[in-house]
Amino acid sequence: MKFTKMQGIGNDYVYVDCTKKPLEDPSGVAVRVSDRHFGIGSDGLILINPSEVADFEMAMYNADGSRGEMCGNGIRCVAKYVYDYGLTDKTNLSIETLAGIKYLDLTVENGKVEMVKVNMGSPILTPADIPIIADGDRVVDEPINVDGVTYRMTGVSMGNPHDIVFIEDVKGLDIEKIGPKFENHPRFPKRINTEFVRVIDEETVEMRVWERGSGETLACGTGACATAVACVLNGLTKEEVTVKLLGGDLKIKWDRDEDIVYMTGPATVVFDGEIADIQ
Repeated sequence: MKFTKMQGIGNDYVYVDCTKKPLEDPSGVAVRVSDRHFGIGSDGLILINPSEVADFEMAMYNADGSRGEMCGNGIRCVAKYVYDYGLTDKTNLSIETLAGIKYLDLTVENGKVEMVKVNMGSPILTPADIPIIADGDRVVDEPINVDGVTYRMTGVSMGNPHDIVFIEDVKGLDIEKIGPKFENHPRFPKRINTEFVRVIDEETVEMRVWERGSGETLACGTGACATAVACVLNGLTKEEVTVKLLGGDLKIKWDRDEDIVYMTGPATVVFDGEIADIQ
């Protein structure tokens, strides 16, 4: 199996071109390649497949082998892969995901993709559609008890579920302890990605993320989008905000007139390789 390891501000995945040949047992392969001691080391596996409804399909698997609906950093890397490796010469792409078709604009410099702007679609705020068990038509600044502590959360789906929790100390957070307890809380029927966020000013926030199935990652594109939406819903920032993650910064804009979230950020190739005993 030939592969390329790529990262979007530290959110790293193993990418495989499956446009000509499908990969058997992608869940099992995801677990194997993601292991940072005995595998390649990544947050998961992303397959680039043919699509009947878009230019390509992105199939994303978490480090534990579970299928993910969408990955914002991952989809930027897909765009870079298909352009840089000659699968397309288009700079405006459509990519099919389990969260719907996403539209991407590529910035190319010296024949390589440097930045990608992604139309991430409209945020989903209805609790049953996120899903979050809750009363009312939105979950905004709502209390939740986790491990004996009451937090305030805002629920947003960007094709995958997020709950955003605003706190004062992001750096000092024991995320390895609290993250799994949010992820597996009974109010989240399909588990949850949790963003712990500190507002710096009305144009800048700091964020750490616990991703279901992967643990803490250096970045989460859909999480950054969900965070920007939550900031606006809580009256904390403007519609366009810089989200500072452990791996770098993303520019997020929630155009409320269009009800569309746009994400802009980089994508980087780490290395190419081949595993002999995976076909």
